[in-house]
Amino acid sequence: MLNELDALESKVVQVVALCRTLRTENDGLRAQLVAAQADKERLAERMAAACARLEQLARQLPEAKA
Repeated sequence: MLNELDALESKVVQVVALCRTLRTENDGLRAQLVAAQADKERLAERMAAACARLEQLARQLPEAKA
């Protein structure tokens, strides 16, 4: 009986350690996701600004005569 309890305790300790490891990894992944989302938003804003500048330049081009 004591051996079974020791084995169970060992497994519980392993599960707790795994949970802590996974929680730490999950926190890191959440931080990476937030950073990636901010980067994506920043890049989308830059692309929109570049498109607006290109459209403005295109409007300034002389019309082609057929």
